[in-house]
Amino acid sequence: MLKEIVLVEDDDVIRENYTELLADEGFTVKACRNREEAMNLFRQELPDIAILDISLEEEREGGFQLCIYLRQVSPALPILFLTSHGSEIDKISGFRLGADDYLTKDISIEYLIVRIEALLRRYAIIKNQNLVPPENKLKDNRPGKAYVDSEQLLVYWSNQPVELTLTQFWIVQELLSEPRQVKTNRALMQAANVVVEANTITAHIKTIRSRFKAIDENFNCIKTERGTGYRWVDI
Repeated sequence: MLKEIVLVEDDDVIRENYTELLADEGFTVKACRNREEAMNLFRQELPDIAILDISLEEEREGGFQLCIYLRQVSPALPILFLTSHGSEIDKISGFRLGADDYLTKDISIEYLIVRIEALLRRYAIIKNQNLVPPENKLKDNRPGKAYVDSEQLLVYWSNQPVELTLTQFWIVQELLSEPRQVKTNRALMQAANVVVEANTITAHIKTIRSRFKAIDENFNCIKTERGTGYRWVDI
């Protein structure tokens, strides 16, 4: 069955070009020019992935509003911003609102497809798999212990799945790969396959901490090394 993409883009030429390119790659694409059209589609049925521009006609932050709505109705639905807005403020805002990925329109279609496929793979696993890891897969099933399932692209804390975007999963996986060793912002960017400013990594870390604290209010394993990066410390 073909995977369905809802593409929200107000520029007619860009929207038609991406619709054609994505269809050529084997996706079913429903394209919208503004937030109202997109909301009508989303209320009927959610796609397999949403690709959003930020500015939609007269709405400077129409894409952000769509992201908020989608994250409220589906914690796991892949959301990717594809936009001409390349400022750090916009990137940080997108990730804080729950986006899984943020790309600018100068990227190649080949790179876009790679990112889409990675998000879809994780989403399919989340939808179709039992999120409680089998006991024989856990390295340490004591309370307050982290476990990374690299196949399902999920992180567990005290046997409960942590709600992370794909980018955040890669960051946590990198921190856990060598506990107590400081991971620089550059190392975390490379692990997450993103090139951003340090402030964006900081925003991700803040969100990651909040996701762990939603499971365990005493969580305090990610330490900040000012001017350097972050490290995971078992408490």
